[in-house]
Amino acid sequence: MTLAELSLEYRAHAHNLDLRICQLEYLLERAEDPDRRGQLQDRIRMLSTMLREARELAVLTERYYDRGYRRNAKYTI
Repeated sequence: MTLAELSLEYRAHAHNLDLRICQLEYLLERAEDPDRRGQLQDRIRMLSTMLREARELAVLTERYYDRGYRRNAKYTI
């Protein structure tokens, strides 16, 4: 698998995460139980972190070989 192909996989994963976050936000708006609301907020927070990282990795793998691309220090050794 090439980095370009991997980038597409990360973008697809990010899209799925975004859809799930939207679904959970919809449920959160309608939830009345405080415990359930807390669970939904925790899940949304975790998925939002995963979404951000998937988007960052999609850009990294897409532009890895571009001359002059400044990589995110978070993903360098």
